[in-house]
Amino acid sequence: MAKGTHDYQHDPRNSQIKISLNGELVPRAEAKVSVFDSGFVLGDGVWEGLRLHDGGLPFLDLHLDRLYEGARAIDMDIGLTRMQLTERLLQVLRANRMHDHVHIRLMVTRGIKATPHQDPRFVISPATVVIIPEYKEPLPTTVEQGIRLFTVHVRRGPPDVQDPKLNSHSKLNCILACIQAGKAGYDEALMLDPHGFVATCNSTHFFIVRKREVWTSTGKYCLGGITRANVLRLCRENDIPAFEKDFSLTDVYGAEEAFVTGTFAGLVPVTEIDGRRMGDGKRGPMVERLQQLYMELVKQESKQGPRI
Repeated sequence: MAKGTHDYQHDPRNSQIKISLNGELVPRAEAKVSVFDSGFVLGDGVWEGLRLHDGGLPFLDLHLDRLYEGARAIDMDIGLTRMQLTERLLQVLRANRMHDHVHIRLMVTRGIKATPHQDPRFVISPATVVIIPEYKEPLPTTVEQGIRLFTVHVRRGPPDVQDPKLNSHSKLNCILACIQAGKAGYDEALMLDPHGFVATCNSTHFFIVRKREVWTSTGKYCLGGITRANVLRLCRENDIPAFEKDFSLTDVYGAEEAFVTGTFAGLVPVTEIDGRRMGDGKRGPMVERLQQLYMELVKQESKQGPRI
């Protein structure tokens, strides 16, 4: 069974990488944070996943927008300007002599606490900023042959409980959904919103194709996905009808195609949901077209902004 869209081929080069830990370049085996760090104690922080493609960082501005907005929402001072954080990203990539086929995990926590307690007023250090670049590509079989989804009982909650738009370190809700799908023998979880409409997946955004129209959720109960937004943009620019709307599992089961989106794997077809085969059980023509359009966009965006 695949490990969802984030399954990857082991790359031995990763054992020798340097990690940026509060601006210091540290060998992977020596990169450690305190047991009193807010991220370890309570999952108090925000993070981003980025790609290094052909020497560029596509959609970096959008990722930084989301990171800094999340930090403001939880009243956390990252302690670095966008320019300083960008330079720190470039520093660790250059130190590792990386150019392509790299996934980057950028994590910021509130910092070290005087004692393990939830109150942010116990923090006694600046924010902890960790950047982990790895040679990591999605499996070709995943991108071509797709994944299988299982609808779980765990819901995406309303913003007054824990706002799903926050890309926080506190991911237990999504982890529980992932566990249930895995126990059922599937790759990832399909999650509903509090009203029973389709919301998103545990680590990706979900789309269906019905009568040559692309549908995704309203976005009220999911992270503001950057790849999701780019797919909607590509649909508009290429005269593909696309809608953000409420729809049910009945609509899903009757769809011709389905796919998920995320920074790591881009667009991935969904071939089965809850034991029901989607279309002919293979990557459909709409998904294949959108995959091609998305890769063209990534190439274009990689040539803009900061480069290695």
